[in-house]
Amino acid sequence: MNADAEVLLANPRGFCAGVDRAIAIVERALDQHGAPIYVRHEIVHNKFVVDDLRRKGAVFVEELEEVPTGSTVIFSAHGVSKAVRAEAEARGLNVFDATCPLVKKVHVEVAKRRAEGYEIVMVGHDGHPEVEGTMGQSPDGMYLVDSEEDVARLVVRQPERLTYVTQTTLSVDDAAMIIAALKRKYPTIVGPKQDDICYATQNRQDAVKFMAPQCEVVVVVGSKNSSNTNRLRELAADLGCDTYQVDSAIELQPVWFAGKRFIGVTSGASAPEVLVKEVIQRIREMGAGRVKELDGITETITFPLPKGLNERNPPH
Repeated sequence: MNADAEVLLANPRGFCAGVDRAIAIVERALDQHGAPIYVRHEIVHNKFVVDDLRRKGAVFVEELEEVPTGSTVIFSAHGVSKAVRAEAEARGLNVFDATCPLVKKVHVEVAKRRAEGYEIVMVGHDGHPEVEGTMGQSPDGMYLVDSEEDVARLVVRQPERLTYVTQTTLSVDDAAMIIAALKRKYPTIVGPKQDDICYATQNRQDAVKFMAPQCEVVVVVGSKNSSNTNRLRELAADLGCDTYQVDSAIELQPVWFAGKRFIGVTSGASAPEVLVKEVIQRIREMGAGRVKELDGITETITFPLPKGLNERNPPH
């Protein structure tokens, strides 16, 4: 690595308000109810966060049948289907819902539009838990597309009563192309009043668009199953940078930085800042001289905790 190599830090990066809230819900539930607290699906898609909460007493399960009757269960930030909610209620589970409010907004939109008689096209990645939760808000009348090719193959029953929603963590540019294809095919299709792609996803992608042209190599901190983190990696690569996605500093390879002068670092919305600091420290140990935080939007959004968890020391 060049002795005058510089690390450029994207801004904003890391935790969003929905992730902050989801982690706080698990920690507060453990404080108030004691271990074990069951969590359906990974609370957020980050290995470090999940491992840390597991050490504190959280038990992560894929299905509610793994949760003992009468236990406390938390729904992950990605949201769940109506069927999962009904199952939890039928089994008498004590539920705290960590669904991101911006995902919940999409669920409300689906319910409203179906009640108005619209069919709904969801733009999203098949198999992602957020998509499963949103598609599960209605037993019928919904279609999933992941590409312009999917749009070309799409056949709906009511083209004149059609609307769309999107997964909140998509590539802004990819989603725009798919929505444009939907509008060409179905000129009367309508969308939500506000874009579904969340502010944090948009801001982190904009920060990479600003940072990447100044860099030769970009490191994206975040887990492989994190949708918004994967989009940051793809975006930096599309902008011409050698790009690597890592869970932690241990994965960094000196060869990635050989001969490079400008190294960009960012992180997905579910990656804690402590991991970013460790990555920067490791890059400095490999020879980088300076670290420069780039200008960017300051995020001030916060979301309240669910009722029953918003007191630190509730009366007994």
